[in-house]
Amino acid sequence: MKKLSRKNFPELPSFPEKVIQFGEGNFMRAFIDWQLQQMNNHDLFGGSAVVVQPIAQGLSELLLQQDNLYTLMLDGILNGEVINSKEIITTVDRVINPYTQYDNYLALAEEDALKFIISNTTEAGIQYHAKDTLQDAPQASFPGKLTALLYKRYQLNKSGFTIIPCELIDRNGEKLKEIVLRYAKEWQLEADFILWLQNENTFCCSLVDRIVPGYPREEAGALQEKLGYEDAVMVKAEPFLLWVIEGPKWLEKELPLAKAGLNVIVTNDMTPYRERKVHLLNGPHTAMVSLGLLAGLETVEDVMSDSDFAAFVDELMKSEIIPTLDLPAAELRSYAEAIKERFKNPFIRHELTSIFLNSLSKFKARLLPILINYQKEFQKLPPLVTLSFAGLILSYRGDKIVRQDDQDLLDFFDKAWKNPQTVVQQVLGATSLWDQDLNSIPELAATLEKDLETLIAQGARTALKEKISASK
Repeated sequence: MKKLSRKNFPELPSFPEKVIQFGEGNFMRAFIDWQLQQMNNHDLFGGSAVVVQPIAQGLSELLLQQDNLYTLMLDGILNGEVINSKEIITTVDRVINPYTQYDNYLALAEEDALKFIISNTTEAGIQYHAKDTLQDAPQASFPGKLTALLYKRYQLNKSGFTIIPCELIDRNGEKLKEIVLRYAKEWQLEADFILWLQNENTFCCSLVDRIVPGYPREEAGALQEKLGYEDAVMVKAEPFLLWVIEGPKWLEKELPLAKAGLNVIVTNDMTPYRERKVHLLNGPHTAMVSLGLLAGLETVEDVMSDSDFAAFVDELMKSEIIPTLDLPAAELRSYAEAIKERFKNPFIRHELTSIFLNSLSKFKARLLPILINYQKEFQKLPPLVTLSFAGLILSYRGDKIVRQDDQDLLDFFDKAWKNPQTVVQQVLGATSLWDQDLNSIPELAATLEKDLETLIAQGARTALKEKISASK
């Protein structure tokens, strides 16, 4: 079987680089690069992305072997219509690994045609790293790498960028800008650079919504037979897409996504969209993952097909998440029903192990605010969110589930679990994880300890059924 490559598909178009993209993983290729392609298909953009691999290990070599081509498959139901489409994506021009090609990375500052920087480096990506310096090649953190690139751009006396992070943290654009400015000051870079950062660059907050299970491992062989070629980095996604960008109105012309028929909204306040999506879609994803894996389930569809777990998701949305959100209840209930339909998508195998990546930072962004707000409003803990927290702590013990997170965090849990009697207090008291001491939340430590005992002694399913029964 032939391989996917430009040699074997010489008719495929190529476009000049206009976007710097941090992140070459499944989501960015199914979300950003697909959208660039749709604009190109409508003759509205005529551009591609040069992709920066944010960590040392990534997909750059696999993509290079395919001339940065890959197949995107959209499978699901959209507006009542069954969608099963396949498209070779041509909008990744090249991938740079700054850990081995740092000079090539900094050289991006020289390219006048590059006007946009778009990123998704996971929720853990937009973080300050105290040891980063300008002399590092590269810096450890994404904001550190970005600061170095922006400084090089400034030194060349060139215009700045429109920067749109897609990481699922609150006010992601503002947070990224804050860390970049912190590096600029700590690295003692000139005041004129800080003015250039402020005046010549536009940092936008944004919200992304598309379920991307990723590489269809279970059916890869059969799919490649149908395609007629080998593709080691093909990716599956649902047809639904939403991108909300809080930014200036002129962005609609510079990046004509909506004109290409895409569900992209440029607004001056993305807060309502974010609250709804992060907590009602991403929250249940995070809540189900540890408990589902501990119960032996493999996919989101498994969860939604399991009567116990489907009841868990329904009760979590209805009784714990919706009551804490400051949006019309009818609108939230309607959105929740639509989310459950998307979770049940029979065409997509969305593995819980892929959602489990960086679960701690996801819990902090998606469910911890629900727990805190619920406790303040009702003077008691939300039992299902709290149980999912206990499941998260247990899953980070690492004996039943393969953990996927920063090594420093894994080392912390290894040390904490050496004394099971104090593990909850140690986790809750880690202010570096939560930006606060969670031991101060009334009854949280005692409830988590009890939930952990039940999970260990009786298993996730029994613990979950007891919680649901007690909450009704």
